[in-house]
Amino acid sequence: MSFSRLKHLLLTFAFVASAAAVLAADLDKASPDSVGLSAARLARIDAALQPYIDNKQLAGAVVAIARKNKTVYMKSFGLADIEANKPMKNDHIFRIASMTKPVTSVAVMMLYEEGKFLLDDPVSKYLPEFKELKVLTADGNTVPAKREITIRDLLRHTSGISYRFWGKPIAEVYEKAGISDGLEPTAGTIADNSKRIAAQPLHSQPGEAFEYGLNTDVLGYLVEVLSGMPLDRFFKERIFNPLKMPDTQFYVSEAQRSRVVSLYTPGEKGGLLKSPDAPTRWGQLIFSPAVPYGTQRTYFSGGGGLTSTAGDYLRFTQMFLKGGKLDAVRLLSRKSVELMAMNHIGDISVWTYVPPGSAGNLGDKFGLGFGVRSDVGMNELGSTGEYMWAGIFNTRFWIDPKEQLSIVMMGQIIPRNPDIEAKVHAAVYQAIED
Repeated sequence: MSFSRLKHLLLTFAFVASAAAVLAADLDKASPDSVGLSAARLARIDAALQPYIDNKQLAGAVVAIARKNKTVYMKSFGLADIEANKPMKNDHIFRIASMTKPVTSVAVMMLYEEGKFLLDDPVSKYLPEFKELKVLTADGNTVPAKREITIRDLLRHTSGISYRFWGKPIAEVYEKAGISDGLEPTAGTIADNSKRIAAQPLHSQPGEAFEYGLNTDVLGYLVEVLSGMPLDRFFKERIFNPLKMPDTQFYVSEAQRSRVVSLYTPGEKGGLLKSPDAPTRWGQLIFSPAVPYGTQRTYFSGGGGLTSTAGDYLRFTQMFLKGGKLDAVRLLSRKSVELMAMNHIGDISVWTYVPPGSAGNLGDKFGLGFGVRSDVGMNELGSTGEYMWAGIFNTRFWIDPKEQLSIVMMGQIIPRNPDIEAKVHAAVYQAIED
């Protein structure tokens, strides 16, 4: 056999093996009825979503559901691009924004399990610039922080680090310092931005309030320091490749770009306007939604920079439901998953995109990387102990250990419409019949 013929056969074998690996990335499929969900009642998801699409409040969406380690529902709705009349497909790629945060939190907990740090270590032990911080007061002055911020504070958003777009007094400070929220196109690196954050006062005293902010970007920098590799590489080599999540990344390749869903914002006279034609203001953030995901970047926002598919993210949620392991790959121990899903803020209240108790809430407590549903003030269908999070572009996930259930909903509008998410969630839970 000639060398060229042998080379051709080897390349063919590699291609077939690669294709098989991609196919193997799907969870085993099952009928809803076989795992205690009514297929007929799951049809109500259509009734929940279609009016928003018909009324031009949402271009399209993908919903994926897994129960008892089986994919039981995966359906696309509406259009990926209205102007091109491009139908939404299950493998379309979405900007998942803050659904990046649980991924970064998993990376942090992997390093915790490897003995790189303790959760209550001061951040300054590894990032010295975070020592001797100040706190902004109501009169615009500063006072010394009562204690140092810890890694646990960053994971549970009690460090006092905020976001610019909340429009609070700290926003002007961040603006003048050139601190990025990570959603808009950002030059430099997360190391650069973290150092700018450390040079500014905190919004509140460490440990005294839940302040949803750039904590997870700082955690991304911590991962880089402790692992010795850039965050994008850590994610790919330690999380995405092992979990077979080929369409989750900071950078969308040329081959993937045709699958990226267009982003929309509500028009002043109704309907939807396509970005980047309609930059919008959300809080203090003037956001041009044309974030260049197809452009190579150096800023890997641990709090909001990833793109993904519903199928990829469903695998990520299943890793949690199976106690940190999926297929033959273990990322975390069962005890670490349990720890992440506990209430880590005690009696402190959570307020993020919507207040607790409202439709589309994100949990009334917070764990290590996501919202947690306690039995207080949560008057919606669901379970105590359910944990969840969302992205500003109308992406959302829920993980319910009691029901062995996970749900991923991907839409693409700014600002996020929590009512859409709440109706999908209710439509899934009302279908449980075992």
